[in-house]
Amino acid sequence: MSAGGEGLWERARKVIPGGVNSPVRAFRAVGGQPVFLARGDGSRVWAADGRSFIDYIGSWGPLILGHRHPGVVAAIREATDSGWTFGMPTERETILAELVTAIVPSVEKVRFVNSGTEATMSAIRLARGVTGRDAIVKIEGCYHGHADSLLVKAGSGVATLGIPGSPGVPAALAAKTFTIPWNDAGALERLCRERGAEIACVIAEPVAGNMGCVPPGPGWLAAIRETTARHGILFICDEVMTGFRVALGGAQERFGITADLVTMGKILGGGLPAAAYGGPAFIMDQLAPDGPVYQAGTLSGNPLAMSAGIETLRLLGAVPGAGRALPVPAGAPEKGWDDPYGRLEGTSARLESGLAEAAAAARVPVRINRVGSMMTVFFTDRPVTDWDGAASCDTERFGRFFRAMLLRGVLLPPSQFESFFVSLAHTNEDIEQTLIAARDSFRDAI
Repeated sequence: MSAGGEGLWERARKVIPGGVNSPVRAFRAVGGQPVFLARGDGSRVWAADGRSFIDYIGSWGPLILGHRHPGVVAAIREATDSGWTFGMPTERETILAELVTAIVPSVEKVRFVNSGTEATMSAIRLARGVTGRDAIVKIEGCYHGHADSLLVKAGSGVATLGIPGSPGVPAALAAKTFTIPWNDAGALERLCRERGAEIACVIAEPVAGNMGCVPPGPGWLAAIRETTARHGILFICDEVMTGFRVALGGAQERFGITADLVTMGKILGGGLPAAAYGGPAFIMDQLAPDGPVYQAGTLSGNPLAMSAGIETLRLLGAVPGAGRALPVPAGAPEKGWDDPYGRLEGTSARLESGLAEAAAAARVPVRINRVGSMMTVFFTDRPVTDWDGAASCDTERFGRFFRAMLLRGVLLPPSQFESFFVSLAHTNEDIEQTLIAARDSFRDAI
């Protein structure tokens, strides 16, 4: 089956490994050939053959405003007119940093980078430098990018392709990464009691998004915070996916927790390559040039990504400290939505309840997990609360459902182990069309 781009894929496979630049795009988990997209607007994308789809990938999360929002377009255009990279400081970096420190709990200083992988890798290096310890703890099924230490029992594309870690990761590095199950506070306490003196940090997604959407259980995040603090271990909250999505201040705001370091990405750059890590000044000041922990990047804080990020956060309601006003790009709307997160919650709840009703009508056992505008339909009759639960789902049935939805004009993430993303551009009509498609697609999945 193809949804546009058969010739493009064959061309790509001759010059790009697998024909894709990120493995999950290859559709190996759902069958068929990958969709090659040509353009997007609002809640929709168009394939190379002209076919239109309601889009629930949203570039894997950053397009919370939808495709080509006029404010972000205006911001990028304005930045382009001035020059798109200098490798030197610009005011835009400071403006975005002031926004982040004003709205993200625990962040007093922030360092911009270019990708989520770079942010998590750098945050871990900083944690090791500050504590003088080498080992780290990650959670089974959580994905924090493809840095060597983090490809141990990872989720996302690693889970999608069934790769147990990855060749090329030195055994010595893997040995410095301890893993525990998601939502298992007892396992964390036992590990810290036995090996705490070796552990620099625990890194965790506050909402698991890379084994599908799996919420934190009651007390789980609080247990990470309390246990790490008691053992002198830094808690890195990986908000590359949840940051600015589940609340303006991210999962820390939504769940009332405070981490030692926070990684951010996706929405931070408004869909352009940008990410960051931040925390209290006394930790962040250990970075060069003020401190001994080195990290650098020529394109970090580039004007295009900073401008797109500033405008995206402005439209989501972010306000800088000290009463300063944010610049409004020429051609951008003066304000965003009155209640953007309430709107996202309502739209996402309608989609969730409608999908549950459609599955029940088709007598297809599913569990739907949702936190805000992130959700996953798991093809299982059991609750999904950890990686073992996610891994036991019927991935073949998900693949049939995915293909049936694609044929009916709805583009879902091509993996059982990824989250759907709802944007502010999705309308009631989009949700209704999606649910009409789902009623037949669940039957096809049987």
